Amino acid sequence: MTIPPVARELHHRWLVELTQLPTAAGREQRVIAWIKRWISERPGLTLTVDRSGNLHVANPAWAKLGGPPVYFTAHMDHPAFTVVGVNGGQVELGFRGGVMDDYFKEARVTIHTEDAGPVGALLTGRTDVSVPFPVYRAELDSPVPGIRVGDVATWELPEALIEHGIVRTHACDDLAALAAALAAYDVLLTSSPAPWHDVRLIFTRAEEIGFIGAIGACHDKTIEPGSRVLALENSRSFDDSPIGGGPIVRVGDRLSIFSPSLTASIARRAEEIAGGPPPTASQKLSTAPAWKWQRKLMAGGACEATVFCTYGYDATCVCLPLGNYHNMADLTAVQAGTNSAPARVGPEFISIADFDGLVDLLAACGRKLEPAPSIQDRIDKMWAEKSFVLRD
Repeated sequence: MTIPPVARELHHRWLVELTQLPTAAGREQRVIAWIKRWISERPGLTLTVDRSGNLHVANPAWAKLGGPPVYFTAHMDHPAFTVVGVNGGQVELGFRGGVMDDYFKEARVTIHTEDAGPVGALLTGRTDVSVPFPVYRAELDSPVPGIRVGDVATWELPEALIEHGIVRTHACDDLAALAAALAAYDVLLTSSPAPWHDVRLIFTRAEEIGFIGAIGACHDKTIEPGSRVLALENSRSFDDSPIGGGPIVRVGDRLSIFSPSLTASIARRAEEIAGGPPPTASQKLSTAPAWKWQRKLMAGGACEATVFCTYGYDATCVCLPLGNYHNMADLTAVQAGTNSAPARVGPEFISIADFDGLVDLLAACGRKLEPAPSIQDRIDKMWAEKSFVLRD
């Protein structure tokens, strides 16, 4: 299945729009509004909202297709602040997410008000309050009426830019994956043949403070029992999981190993698209397929696939390799204490080719997701072909 350039351009526009929306755990309303507009332009789709505020998207025309439903899921929040107090030219901001303390020193932020537009401010220090979230003081550039408790504040960052095959933007994690899920769903809706399975979407809330929306969905059983869940993420890139190396079929995280059978099924689809597995240590990279993909244990963090597996779902993860994870520029040096300049936030960035590859892979999985061949069959075949050397 080839996605035409005009569709790719549209997907990239969604990527840029979504990843610049201010969002925070529990304050995802701008992302929710964008998704609702997207759904309203596709009258055949249904949208339901569960008790935790997660969005469930389905196509009733696919409800009777064979096999258990296949879900693409992504979370709608990103590490950010919310206003917890306003006092003239100063505000107090609670931070929801995981960012090293070094990055808050004299950092600039933008407060996104409902009526007064964006307001600039400078962080001046941390308060003694740390429960449930650490609270920081900020000095407004100029006193502005209209700032309210609950307003979202984000790091002050430049506008998104796509250049040399890289998109640098405010919040790839996880809005880039959300954009890919919508793009793949649109491909499935507008191309033929129809999917073999009932493909659905679920967009969760408050992932950055402990997978709260995903846990709520599991508690309330709003994902149909027996479903196969493809949790989508953006994961910090390392030397062995490079940006530009393709989407990553993630076999596990720092907490758990995901569903082996589902992971194998997705890897099989990736192999079919690429024409083979990722390069091995005995291959030159120049001989690798043009369509790239990776298979990795991403041990640096955890994701919602662990939650879904814990509650009995067949679940795994596919992710995009991410630069400036959680907006922390030069993170490796800052963690090691070898940075020569003060820690500063920066745009997150991903490869456009990796994003397109994720759309391709999701569309392929939505079209058909069959059990992968037995590993034992492969091992038995090797035995049958090569055990003769033991008798030489």
